[in-house]
Amino acid sequence: MANNGEQNQTEAGRHQEVGHKSLLQSDALYQYILETSVYPREPESMKELRELTAKHPWNIMTTSADEGQFLNMLLKLINAKNTMEIGVYTGYSLLATALALPDDGKILAMDINRENYELGLPVIKKAGVDHKIEFREGPALPVLDEMVKDEKNHGSYDFIFVDADKDNYINYHKRLIELVKVGGLIGYDNTLWNGSVVAPPDAPLRKYVRYYRDFVLELNKALAADPRIEICMLPVGDGITLCRRIK
Repeated sequence: MANNGEQNQTEAGRHQEVGHKSLLQSDALYQYILETSVYPREPESMKELRELTAKHPWNIMTTSADEGQFLNMLLKLINAKNTMEIGVYTGYSLLATALALPDDGKILAMDINRENYELGLPVIKKAGVDHKIEFREGPALPVLDEMVKDEKNHGSYDFIFVDADKDNYINYHKRLIELVKVGGLIGYDNTLWNGSVVAPPDAPLRKYVRYYRDFVLELNKALAADPRIEICMLPVGDGITLCRRIK
């Protein structure tokens, strides 16, 4: 068993790589996954966008490469065509989605910051998938409220990915459950929230981690009790919970 000094050294060595959100205790094991399975099969456009995003001061917000690979395969497995993404940042997960969709596939992408999206847009255009994306700048909730009012939008989405303001995840879910089709999926990102969901009350946490932890815990409890969905929480990236609508 490692002594305290070794434990501290191990913790200090974790998350050295930009976008490293793995909950694995071993950096070496996570690196093995990346170098063996992820990076060799990563599309050139996604690699370019990942490396571009690494230079941005908010790069911790990006989707990790292994999660991007997971989303890309998942969308192909369910034959998704009409999708939505809430929280875009520079567009790494958006690009993973766009590459997975058929040529006539659509993504409604929403984010409060167009500037970040436009950082990645040249790469998305070069990949030839920008025609699949409808980007809307601003808060997502008012857009969702308008969509829910129109019954033709009900059950119209195959897949919805949420990686945005954690304090609104519950509010998003109340609306998205109407918009995703029966048999469709909603993916909520960061549902293990840096592992803080199991941290003791007096654990030393960063302010933003501590602030949003209660919202993440509330969401996880609500999803587990929601009879309209089947759920699967996966320790990929910072935790992603897949919700399959069943009624």
